[in-house]
Amino acid sequence: MRDTITKEHLDRYLALTKAALGKLRICAPERSFNRRLAESFLEMARTYFSDAEHFAAQGDYVNAFASVNYAHGWLDCGARVGLFDVGQDDQLFTLFE
Repeated sequence: MRDTITKEHLDRYLALTKAALGKLRICAPERSFNRRLAESFLEMARTYFSDAEHFAAQGDYVNAFASVNYAHGWLDCGARVGLFDVGQDDQLFTLFE
């Protein structure tokens, strides 16, 4: 049973989320409600990812780990409902099928 967040563990999750951020593309039409929703999801993910990096740099691995998981949750949600094109990547994202 793991009860400690190590730097290596945290670095793995930060790298996964960074890769996911680099891969996705907003696919909702420019002048649509879903476009605004996708942009909002992406902004939330980027903000939480930035927070995770900040906490990690401070040595606060617990809050960094929580923040990176929130960031990736926003990305997974956007991919799952079709706001983001993720190229069918079911390794970085949780897809519907």
